[in-house]
Amino acid sequence: MLLPAKAEVARQLRRYRAWERVMLASPADRTVRATFEDSGYTLCVLMGKRCAREAADAAERYLRLGVVTYLQEQDAQLCATAPVHRGPPVELTRSPAGR
Repeated sequence: MLLPAKAEVARQLRRYRAWERVMLASPADRTVRATFEDSGYTLCVLMGKRCAREAADAAERYLRLGVVTYLQEQDAQLCATAPVHRGPPVELTRSPAGR
């Protein structure tokens, strides 16, 4: 897994948090909201997450933990969410039309 530089993650996380505060102070301002959403999207791309809150949490963990520990944590999460097939094996049969 390719990880971004910690300095860039820290910079983008600061930017996201700063725009979050500004957006909460003036939620009706469309320019502020657009810039906040843009900063969240950048953080999502950087951290490989679909949600800005997940990306911010992942960025904080990445900055707090060492690279190896962070990767181990990510692997554990992937293994925990991987679907497990339980039950008898599925037997593949051909349809009569596929002879």
